Amino acid sequence: MQLDRIDLLILDILRRDGRITYQALSEQVHLSPRPCQERVRKLERAGIIRGYHAAVSLPQPEGVVVMAQLALGDKLGRTAQQAFEDTMRNTPEVEDCWLVSGEFDYQLRVRCHDLAHFRELSGGWLDDKRFRISRIVSSPQLQQIKLGGRG
Repeated sequence: MQLDRIDLLILDILRRDGRITYQALSEQVHLSPRPCQERVRKLERAGIIRGYHAAVSLPQPEGVVVMAQLALGDKLGRTAQQAFEDTMRNTPEVEDCWLVSGEFDYQLRVRCHDLAHFRELSGGWLDDKRFRISRIVSSPQLQQIKLGGRG
């Protein structure tokens, strides 16, 4: 789908305010409401607009958040990788887990009661012979500055 200047402007406005009325949106892009609505629906059907979301700011739960990078041992097969990923999916403290490229294999966001809890959890991963983790580098979160692409 080819996007023109008006489509790009609509997308920019909706990124900042997904609850804007078609009337207000059409005024900002200098179209009447009906063609503006048709453009938005066309962008939705094309999958360019995938949804509308609420930016939520909840109070931070107790505990510590640790960002951890893990490198698995060399020459690990898909079985070891699958076992590690299944364990991460079933570990409630692991909020997010990404397979990444580069020096490390995985990036994790882990919420624990305290650093001793994280040390115990990560120690269990290191001891698990299925994973053969060669290295874990961790950084505790000090303060959340931005989350989810919104300020």
